[in-house]
Amino acid sequence: MALNSLFSGTYTDRRVLVTGHTGFKGSWLCLWLTALGARVTGLALAPDTDPSHWSLLGLNQVCDLRLDLRDSMKVQQALEQAQPEIIFHLAAQPLVRRSYREPLATFDTNVLGLVHLLEAIRSVPSVRALVNVTTDKVYLEQPVDTGYHEGHPLGGHDPYSTSKACAELVTECYRKSFFDDGGPRVATARAGNVIGGGDWSEDRLVPDLVRAASSDSALKIRHPEAVRPWQHVLEPLAGYLRLGERLLAGDTVEGPWNFGPAADATLPVQALVSMVQEHWPKLRSEQQPGPHPHEASTLRLDASKAAQRLGWYPVWDAQTTLQSTIHWYRDYYERGQLHSRADLQAYVDAARLGGLEWTT
Repeated sequence: MALNSLFSGTYTDRRVLVTGHTGFKGSWLCLWLTALGARVTGLALAPDTDPSHWSLLGLNQVCDLRLDLRDSMKVQQALEQAQPEIIFHLAAQPLVRRSYREPLATFDTNVLGLVHLLEAIRSVPSVRALVNVTTDKVYLEQPVDTGYHEGHPLGGHDPYSTSKACAELVTECYRKSFFDDGGPRVATARAGNVIGGGDWSEDRLVPDLVRAASSDSALKIRHPEAVRPWQHVLEPLAGYLRLGERLLAGDTVEGPWNFGPAADATLPVQALVSMVQEHWPKLRSEQQPGPHPHEASTLRLDASKAAQRLGWYPVWDAQTTLQSTIHWYRDYYERGQLHSRADLQAYVDAARLGGLEWTT
């Protein structure tokens, strides 16, 4: 897979640290970075699902460090060992409903864990750039027809969303207080609901759909009317990599960035379920009676800033995203095949065909 010319060859032989590499999004990012020729170190806990995408990929070339971000000494030691030039920070407690059950652990990981990482960065001079991945849920809930843009106020109702809004503030604090004069260049990345093969997390729609279909049971849906910006996991990862490229180049791209889906992919939950059923007809669903913990009814992102200033655009529409995702799971469950590398190549080919800047 000759992909190392992407992103102007920035990642070829580059020392890169990915926190949360054993998670869904982190494992896909490591797959892409290794294909780009990067020297990758991962820092995370063990995968919390079985199967896990990380384990299935078998990326033996990644230096796999298992530790908890809440252990500041071990975080410091890991950075001193890896000597990264750029860090993609994805490690988090990422689930809304779990955050209601475990608020202390959520804030401890998502806020204090970030502080430990930033403190370690301060004493490791090899670090030139940091992309801190947060979420579209950092915004204060309010009616916004055109989608939240980076200037909208931060907020949060549930512990997860609030912890990530705090993470945005902490990142900006360190950027201004400690990194503003020749230190690492820092940006945050806010993406919508990511889907794709290899996610088995609890309380996420597509993994729940897959589990129901594979066990021939009906999925119970909590909020069928909730509107979310659905996108394939490779879409925001392309944005993170493009952002990292520009940070390393010294461009003025610090601060927050939205990476949202194609216009046709901001959909109610029930509409997404119906589209999935077209690709996996055995799927059945029914509404689960409430009450349920609060979750935002509508999330839309305005990613025009990334389009205008980074040359980043969504590559796949809703149908292509869902087809790729469901075919990944069907191939895995019905034929024992892993299509992650083929999906990455198909995505890059489509981006090249579309003439996106990061493909040159």
